[in-house]
Amino acid sequence: MAAGEYVSVSSQSDTERADLAKESAELARKPAVEREELADIYIERGLSPQTARDAAEQMMTSDALRAHAREELGISDATTARPLQAALASALTFTAGAAAPLLAVVLAPAPQLVVAVAIVSLACLAALGALGAVAGGAPISKSLLRVMFWGALAMALTAGVGRLFGTTVG
Repeated sequence: MAAGEYVSVSSQSDTERADLAKESAELARKPAVEREELADIYIERGLSPQTARDAAEQMMTSDALRAHAREELGISDATTARPLQAALASALTFTAGAAAPLLAVVLAPAPQLVVAVAIVSLACLAALGALGAVAGGAPISKSLLRVMFWGALAMALTAGVGRLFGTTVG
């Protein structure tokens, strides 16, 4: 999980760096065009044309690349891709999320093992879905149902592939 997250977020980071390099080159070649582009963004956001031009001028004087990164590309210090941080977060949450189902493996009687792990896994997914909804201010029921549906589907597909290849747990 952590490796996949690292690779994915690294790709995003590479794209951000490429976009910033392209923007930097454009700022060096055509600063007046870039200033107008920034002013147009501010006009679209509701500033009067004169205020937008003044703001663009100030932002270009202060830190042109940072202004264009934020306003044009949507890249800021708060949103920039951090592959190592994402990988560590993924590793920690995956490990924590696996703890309860593993505990069920240890505690459940052998005949109920598969059912116990499935129930505990779905209960943990439900709790995490609800927690994520609360943290993000989203509707709890929608988040909970989405996480449980996709979790159950993933378990069913995994069991189906296992059965197809003759490696089911029963």
